[in-house]
Amino acid sequence: MAIDKRVASAAEALGGVADGAVVLLSGFGGAGFANVLVRALAEMPLRDLTLVVNSATHPLSQTHLLIERGMVRKVVCSAARGRGKELSVFEQLFKQGRIELECLPQGTLAEKIRAGGAGIPAFYTPVGFGTDLTKGRETRTYNGREHVLEEAITGDLALIRADRADRYGNLTFRFTQQNFGPSMATAAKLAVAEVRVAEDTPIAQPEVQLPGVYVDRFLVVD
Repeated sequence: MAIDKRVASAAEALGGVADGAVVLLSGFGGAGFANVLVRALAEMPLRDLTLVVNSATHPLSQTHLLIERGMVRKVVCSAARGRGKELSVFEQLFKQGRIELECLPQGTLAEKIRAGGAGIPAFYTPVGFGTDLTKGRETRTYNGREHVLEEAITGDLALIRADRADRYGNLTFRFTQQNFGPSMATAAKLAVAEVRVAEDTPIAQPEVQLPGVYVDRFLVVD
């Protein structure tokens, strides 16, 4: 049977996701949010999710739906502060002790995800040494400089946004849309993409930015 990773609905795309899943969500600035899939995930009867996302409160992301509906136990991110004067729902829940937060420097977050996809269990970095973010972490000195041990991030599900796909699941992105998508796909057991268009013919190899071997399903969305 010919390979075709396209699915007909968001429900089919998200089949098999369970309570307690670690969910990696792409997105940076205003680009690359898989909002159609995130909204569909928010309609599922799931609990105790861990979200790995660059920003927990970005106004263009639908991540807040998962948080507001009580589906999330923990958020791992590099930006947790809302932009308005009023506290976001996430910030309110955190202050009330009803949701956990692990806040990381953005480069460290990116490298933890990349390492997870590469099969590297942990790495040392000088970033954050001596701050509250790294209290209690294992440290080691390299070339006269202190480094902190950071464990890699892997997930059960990655939801990413791309521009084009072919039936093999090969993807291309538009500029900043790429952001965390490729590394998150490699670090997750199940990688699902939403795309603008599906090509009838295979995408030319030089244009492929995420090989289909890392993509399990994709959905064409408006």
